[in-house]
Amino acid sequence: MTTILDKFRLDGKVAVVTGGAGLLGKQFCLTLAQAGAHVLVADLNGKVAEETATSIAAAGYSASPVQVNVTDKDSTQAMADAAVRQFGRLDVLVCSAAMDPKFDPQNQGSHGNRFEDYPLDAWRQAVDVNLTGMFLSAQAVVPAMLDQGQGVIITICSTYGLAGPDQRIYQKPGQPPQFKPAYYSVTKAGVLGFTRYLAAYYAGKNIRVNALTPGGVFNNHDDIFNEAYSARTIMGRMAHLDEMNGGLLFLASDASSYMTGSNLVVDGGWTAW
Repeated sequence: MTTILDKFRLDGKVAVVTGGAGLLGKQFCLTLAQAGAHVLVADLNGKVAEETATSIAAAGYSASPVQVNVTDKDSTQAMADAAVRQFGRLDVLVCSAAMDPKFDPQNQGSHGNRFEDYPLDAWRQAVDVNLTGMFLSAQAVVPAMLDQGQGVIITICSTYGLAGPDQRIYQKPGQPPQFKPAYYSVTKAGVLGFTRYLAAYYAGKNIRVNALTPGGVFNNHDDIFNEAYSARTIMGRMAHLDEMNGGLLFLASDASSYMTGSNLVVDGGWTAW
């Protein structure tokens, strides 16, 4: 008899994770591999993708690296071809590659551009990565999914695709003002539109498309930022690094078999008030 826990298994499935060497991408790759999937760790940084895949394989799971530039059609096609060539099929795409202006210690002081002065080149680059990259990645993998009669695409959104940034949490006494840039909210809102479009477009094709919307994940942020962010959540804290994994696996597996065109929000209550 099949149990509910069986529905979360991905044995024999093949998953591609773009941005697979990123902060959450690494978590997603390991989660899918632990559930039984063969995982292709796809990232612009080929060296870190290889290190990530090696560490997953060393833990006894199946993972391989591939370097990909999601803004390049030939590169995303080569990524999809690599998955089919290595594993014989392609079942899950997680679109985690994105430009995300983080405010962790490594990026402090680098977000001083006001909206009025924000560089056009930076805006265009972000739209190219965050939206066009998702478009090209999905375009590349869908033919394999259509051929085999099933597939799952998971897009990664953000709470800032649902609500505007509270710029107050980025300010620090005695320091120049910092801002979450406009491109992040705009592209993440676009992710939801793209998700719903694909879900509707592939109606009747057994290809499910859903979004996962994470809240802020703690990554050694300083106390001022951590306290300011945490005060805006109902749960009173930032997310732990592994707290998006359950939602990701739910969407990737048959546990969510009656969901498509939906958005799963995991944000500690940030958008609930």
